Amino acid sequence: MTRLPLFALATACAAVAWAAPAEGPIIATMDELTFAAPKGKGTAELVEGKVGRAVKFTLDTDARSAFFTSRVRGTAEWDRAAGFSFWVKGDGTDGFAGLQLIHDDDFAVRYDLCFPVKGKEWQKVTAAWADLVPVLPGPKARPLGAGGNAPSKVSALWFGKWWYWGDYPAHTFTVDEIRLEPAIERDAKDDKPDGDPLARVRAKLRAGKPVSVVTMGDSLTDVRHHANRKTNWPTLLAETAKAAHGSEVAVHNPAIGGTQLRQNLVLIPRWLDAVPEPDLVTVWFGGNDWGAGMRGPEFEAACGEAVDRGRRSTKGKADVLLLTTCPSAAAWDTTAPLAEAVRKAAKEKNAGVADVAAAFGAVAKDGRERLFVADRVHLSPDGHALAAGTVLKAIGPAP
Repeated sequence: MTRLPLFALATACAAVAWAAPAEGPIIATMDELTFAAPKGKGTAELVEGKVGRAVKFTLDTDARSAFFTSRVRGTAEWDRAAGFSFWVKGDGTDGFAGLQLIHDDDFAVRYDLCFPVKGKEWQKVTAAWADLVPVLPGPKARPLGAGGNAPSKVSALWFGKWWYWGDYPAHTFTVDEIRLEPAIERDAKDDKPDGDPLARVRAKLRAGKPVSVVTMGDSLTDVRHHANRKTNWPTLLAETAKAAHGSEVAVHNPAIGGTQLRQNLVLIPRWLDAVPEPDLVTVWFGGNDWGAGMRGPEFEAACGEAVDRGRRSTKGKADVLLLTTCPSAAAWDTTAPLAEAVRKAAKEKNAGVADVAAAFGAVAKDGRERLFVADRVHLSPDGHALAAGTVLKAIGPAP
């Protein structure tokens, strides 16, 4: 098979899928070792590929914020493409790998992709520009392609993982033939419900049937955080739902402390692999987003994107519930614009909303401090109980 010349890789894509062979122009043949390994954290080497040679990437244990870098850059041809694809082969230790695009030499404008690496056979990953996630807030962090940032301005293509992945096992995968894709078939179905956005999970609770829940979140939800190890709202939600309605609630909790909403959108494929069709996906963020510079309108758009991706990734099977950004005793009203942004996004997308901010505000007159641990940010057992009760009230059977 004859290779086409090397092109620079443009910007971002992202609906990850195993697809038919690519017919688009080559971005990188991978016949030569053009990726530099992260010093002391991994190696890159040429091996036998699917066609000709390929590059085998090996990351050491705990290789966080480690990337294999290249000088691939976008061209005008990228703007005419729907996205890109590449072939990948694992080493039998199933997991997920990451790819990142830098836009216009601005490292504050980064687009990330999480893709599965399964088995030891060659698989094809295909990503559309619009599905790559701009992971940092800011006015330039627009979607890639289709009225957003031009793929032709992509200035770097890297393989690796930033710190927010939270899990960094030793990992080996081989990549061959990165190509532009002239067309990518995507599911255009609108899964926005016409009526009650939580009707399906509400009906299951009413009938006392088992319910599966995925709880996306930051350190207010992450059970590894010291404030959450003994008591946490996802566990209380399962316990109170069973007590109130007789339903067994299976919680899958992918929350990672210190992370922002968009970063967790990148990682949806990881929990989707474990729970492909949950009954409910909850989304609770804001504190870290605010600290990183995220403000109301941008957060509203990010919440809307969370709803869309939650529905699309589960093939419309999951109801989606947004939780309003939680205030803290240390800065009670500071993040109120983000809470309002959540309400607006829920209304626009017809998603469920659990108004934690309002619930916390309603009990503030009795002493807000009791809702938090000593740092005045993370939740005390009372705070977790209030959060769980607010979520159960939002999804519970109508009186």
